[in-house]
Amino acid sequence: ARAGGAVLFEIFLYLDHADVLAVGLVCRQWRAVARDEFLWKELFYRYYRVSRDVPRHPAAVSWYDEFQRLYDTIPCIEVQALREHNDQVLHLSFSHSGCLFASCSKDCTVKIWSNELDISLQHSSNMRPYNWSYTQFSQFNSDDSLLLVSGVFVGPHNSSSGEIAVISMENFTLLSRVRNKPYDVFGCWLNETNLISGNLHRIGRITSCSVLWLNNAFQGIESENVNVVKRLFKIQNLNASTIRTVMVADCSRYDSPDLLLDYEEQLAASSTSTCPVFDLGSDSEEEESKPKQTPEPAVQELPDDGGVPAEDELQQFFDDIMGGCVRPAMTEAELENKVAELFIRNRTKPPEVNLLSTDSNSKTKYLIFTTGCLTYSPHQIGIKRILPHQMTTAGPVLGEERRSDEFFDSLDHVIDIHGHIIGMGLSPDHRYLYVNSRAWPRDCVISDPMQPPPIAEEIDLHVFDLKTMKEVKRALRAHRAYTPNEECFFIFLDVSRDFVASGAEDRHGYIWDRHYNICLAKLQHDNVVNSVAFSPVEQELLLTASDDTTIKVWRSPRTVRIQQARKPRPRKLLFSWLMNQKS
Repeated sequence: ARAGGAVLFEIFLYLDHADVLAVGLVCRQWRAVARDEFLWKELFYRYYRVSRDVPRHPAAVSWYDEFQRLYDTIPCIEVQALREHNDQVLHLSFSHSGCLFASCSKDCTVKIWSNELDISLQHSSNMRPYNWSYTQFSQFNSDDSLLLVSGVFVGPHNSSSGEIAVISMENFTLLSRVRNKPYDVFGCWLNETNLISGNLHRIGRITSCSVLWLNNAFQGIESENVNVVKRLFKIQNLNASTIRTVMVADCSRYDSPDLLLDYEEQLAASSTSTCPVFDLGSDSEEEESKPKQTPEPAVQELPDDGGVPAEDELQQFFDDIMGGCVRPAMTEAELENKVAELFIRNRTKPPEVNLLSTDSNSKTKYLIFTTGCLTYSPHQIGIKRILPHQMTTAGPVLGEERRSDEFFDSLDHVIDIHGHIIGMGLSPDHRYLYVNSRAWPRDCVISDPMQPPPIAEEIDLHVFDLKTMKEVKRALRAHRAYTPNEECFFIFLDVSRDFVASGAEDRHGYIWDRHYNICLAKLQHDNVVNSVAFSPVEQELLLTASDDTTIKVWRSPRTVRIQQARKPRPRKLLFSWLMNQKS
């Protein structure tokens, strides 16, 4: 039987996934060895081209079941297309219960949808009366009672900035509006009733200061004696960079993750726990032959001043300029940046203690955002710890009293991506950060912050462990983008327990398996796919939003079969006519 199975095994390598399973069910000879682990293991590794260093999914019962899982549970069948928007659809977000989802669009509306068997529109809010140009992002708070909506606000003289609106899910009324600058800070919830926004203050031509604010969602009804806003952090920006794309990670969940992506942790957990764990492997034969290495992300540390006070160093620098001792001559931008560096060295609060020592039972959270230090395009991820006492608007509006040498806040950790960041998303357990980026040339040198390096068409999907602050394995690839630096826009990604999905500019959405590091599906649209969203309670349901003005609903083959089996079969017309005649 095994010899016959081996012959069929070679044939199956040339069949598609559905054919393999179908033939396996009807062929008697194959059914005799259908549970032969050796044959299914060989078929799995060769069919999916997975590196043999990657073990079987720890939650899988057999290789046959694992082969079937990767075919049967992927949301790759289009079951519905929603066309209520009349312009580009930019973002999608589910409520935590999975019962609702919201969509934002260039048509300047945010729409609330009811997630039933047939998805239907429940409410639409037009933001044009508030001088918005379009809506770009939304997020439900933790109990799904409020919806944060971020958009682009058109101010005096057609200047554009950002604004955040809070909408009640009980009656869809607008509760409050908060200015948000720049608009691609987006904003996010810190807890059930407080949200984070940004502001930007220009200091020079290429230097600025970003201020992150904590806002109460119920500003309109608060007493005048109660703060509705408080300054969280004040961070200096160099070389035309700014803080953008803020999000919050809950550190208390790190020691009980839905999955693990490190081999050693995976083995340790599998010997003491039954929870599903994962590992990222290689998706190319070239990589399989190379020894596995875990790349270390570049981390920025505060410069060591060698014991010389920064204030004296700044004065010395000015004296050198006046004395003509600075050679070669510096450009205006270089001079501005050097002065800013020397100034903030003596005016910045030191970073928090080691983030890796965070108590897993604490209520500490991380504020995560994109930033930079070399050019205006976002190429670094900044991480700042939010302590429990900072999670309320109580206290002084400007935060804790600061000494003159703590005018700015420093970042607790910085991860350098060496490329233009175009998307970020957290795993459901908040343990892993997934980052879409378009790489710079390997040995590029940035001499002008207003002229960043050219960016690759390929999109790299990096994975970082927020507990160890290290990159996990290698980046995922498949999706592409084509716009240059100055036109580059955000492409939202989403992560479920088993899968990660992303949009792309090549008119497709993509799905990867997080454990095997392989691309499983391409989801067709007629234009750029801007956003994807998994249902938080059913990862076999995925939504994609596109510039073609549609939202597509995708379900897995297994779910489609179940739903079709539940539908009542219509009675034949002839049978119905005969029954009517008898009556």
